Amino acid sequence: MGKQSPEINVGIDVGKAQLDAYIHERDLHLTAENTPEGVKALLNRLNRFHVTRVVVEATGRYERLVADAALARELPLIIVNPLQVRRYAGAIGQLAKTDKIDARIIAAYAAVIRPEVRPASNRNVRVIKDLLARRRQLLTMSTMEKNRAHIMPKSLRADIQRHILHLEKQLDKLDKLLDQKIETETAWRDKRAILLSMPGIGPAVVNTLLGDLPELGSLNNKEIAALTGVAPYNRDSGALRGKRRIRGGRHSVRTILFMASLTSIQHNPVIKRFYQHLVAQGKHKKIALTACIRKMVIMLNAMLRDGKYWNEQMAN
Repeated sequence: MGKQSPEINVGIDVGKAQLDAYIHERDLHLTAENTPEGVKALLNRLNRFHVTRVVVEATGRYERLVADAALARELPLIIVNPLQVRRYAGAIGQLAKTDKIDARIIAAYAAVIRPEVRPASNRNVRVIKDLLARRRQLLTMSTMEKNRAHIMPKSLRADIQRHILHLEKQLDKLDKLLDQKIETETAWRDKRAILLSMPGIGPAVVNTLLGDLPELGSLNNKEIAALTGVAPYNRDSGALRGKRRIRGGRHSVRTILFMASLTSIQHNPVIKRFYQHLVAQGKHKKIALTACIRKMVIMLNAMLRDGKYWNEQMAN
């Protein structure tokens, strides 16, 4: 057998104006402007190496320019949660923080943790994800304005109500555009039809699941629950036996499923019976709702995995 080629791991720290890249196995630091010309020059230099993975943090969309260009060149790009890299840095005792150090840490994270390179999304899927991100922003603004309407003076409430109405019109327009985009994406369209067949699951929930939980249908029960953030973890140490708690996961998915669970305990017979059973056993209502979310996401995962529409019998 021939020798396996050594890996080449690249970390890129993205700033508004500058990119700092570090090639872990070559101990080489590169910089470039975060402009089309700068990105092109940086990727030209990286193309001289047989790169195994290029890891970039999700940094408020400043990474989009270099990410799109890297994917266009079919480089093995991975966009990671900055919290994961920060935790890695803390674990190895790296507390100092500069752009150059951050690039080195991201590259070390890539080499040690070796995150999986997943198939790149096509342009239409990336547009859908942008629309979903914008939808979350509009919902947040609408919620904030509705809260203000209760506490601000009467003289300002008419203005607040006008803004709320404007945001609702924008949301309606965005939802229609999302529907159009998803209908043109065959894989998403088929999955969407399956997910919508579950009572209590509406278009907004399905769109969020498709955009923010693409692994749905490809993982086992424990994995999908953990990814959603509804898998209970033990808190035991020695003789101490703590309460099991949920943690982590994808906030946007867990939030939208929490709202869906409120609808499902009214309109989905399986979830309704499950919730009532837990409450009758003395479970706190919030704990019962979390258990309902876990049951829902596991069933949705099975539906996509098996390509089957909703059937009450699958919950048994």
